[in-house]
Amino acid sequence: MPFLPHSSYPGPPTLQINGHLQTILPSLARKVEGITYARERLELPDGDFLDLDWVEKKDARKLVILTHGLESSSERAYIKGMAHHFYNHGWDALAWNCRSCSGEMNRNLRLYNHGEIEDIASVIDHALQQKDYERVVLVGFSMGGSISLKYLGVHGKNIPEPIARAVAFSSPLDLGDSIRVLEQPQNLMYKRRFLKSLQNKIAAKAQLFPDKVDIRKFDQIRRWRDFDTFYSAPLNGYATPEDFYAQASAKNFVSGITIPALLVNALNDPLLSPLCSPRDLADSSPFFYLETPKRGGHVGFAIKKSPIYWSEYRALEFCEQLM
Repeated sequence: MPFLPHSSYPGPPTLQINGHLQTILPSLARKVEGITYARERLELPDGDFLDLDWVEKKDARKLVILTHGLESSSERAYIKGMAHHFYNHGWDALAWNCRSCSGEMNRNLRLYNHGEIEDIASVIDHALQQKDYERVVLVGFSMGGSISLKYLGVHGKNIPEPIARAVAFSSPLDLGDSIRVLEQPQNLMYKRRFLKSLQNKIAAKAQLFPDKVDIRKFDQIRRWRDFDTFYSAPLNGYATPEDFYAQASAKNFVSGITIPALLVNALNDPLLSPLCSPRDLADSSPFFYLETPKRGGHVGFAIKKSPIYWSEYRALEFCEQLM
């Protein structure tokens, strides 16, 4: 029942003629003005830390928690745009940075990954200790959407009571199949960009942990699965890449979601396959909603002659329903 057969996305600006341009141009060209973060460092029980970026109103009782994508951060325009839009409608916004993504390398061996949900749980618990929020919603992008949905599915009815809704955009709910798509020739530029950024982090980790991280293996990477074999799986406690993909694929957990949660994946997203938009799970769930606009690219969803993106309108609309 929660499969939404029609999307309200009106389509991209004229020059964004395909999924690649609908992905790349918003990432390169968008600037979000009028938002200033207040940074807080959250110390974690394992000795590591997370950097949290807040935008707060004095009397706000509603909070949106924003989770970014792979090799991204709270500084990306899609995060700032969402924070700004919610703030302008009376919400506090908390954009948290995954380990190693805030501009400073994290302390422990592991970095972050699609399947790790302890950190978002720590962020949520910390936020609820700061203010007596009546309503908390989760909004995530790409990897961040998968993390948000997995967190909700794993914890089910045991999530904190104020958490009311969630929205995920452009999220690879089937991580293994998403990696297969990333390996396609037309996606080489995305693969190279991600690997270049991650290589710098692995090099930094190799300096900190020379007995546990071998940067020389990076020269052996030919497929993304090689990166997961050499680094993602062993550094994050997974037995094999296949174990990592199973644990990190949110589609394996969304049946446990107990609040309304919306997944928005564009049909022309160059980085996702149909398996990342599981209609069968939406059809069988009273809480997991699926919306598949024909266009939008990957974390795109720009609209003509508007500084506000459709994803921001859509997320706020869904999160304010039944308030």
